[in-house]
Amino acid sequence: MATAKIVFATITGNNEDIADIIAQALEEKGLSVSVEEISQADPADFEDVDLCVVCPYTYDEGSLPDEGLDFYEELAEVDLSGKVFGVAGSGDTFYGEYFGVAVDKFATALEAAGATKGAPNLKINLAPDSEEDIQALDDFAATLAQAVIA
Repeated sequence: MATAKIVFATITGNNEDIADIIAQALEEKGLSVSVEEISQADPADFEDVDLCVVCPYTYDEGSLPDEGLDFYEELAEVDLSGKVFGVAGSGDTFYGEYFGVAVDKFATALEAAGATKGAPNLKINLAPDSEEDIQALDDFAATLAQAVIA
């Protein structure tokens, strides 16, 4: 059975919701999934799974979550060759060009660690509370599952 680990950073609960929606969709595709808050996680944990998912929020003008800075920096110390990754997170379109920048930064760090992108980065405006958001997250998870199982 393919395995997945999802780590999330959240202040408002939006990214925990995003992580939970992705986890449920991956489980429905037959993956064994664990979910953990980013400050409690270690990037080395990604070495033990097939699929690595990060759900960060972006605040202000493209800043990474404070509680995720160590995790982000420590990604440079792990070898994720052969692993598939996906990044989906929330931001606020109010910030224009800085909307969801943390999603892109984490994707770049995961690629630098050797992982292969399994689905396009996904950015959700604020909370994943619309049918469109939930469908986008389900599609994201399905694409990731296909990349791992294929």
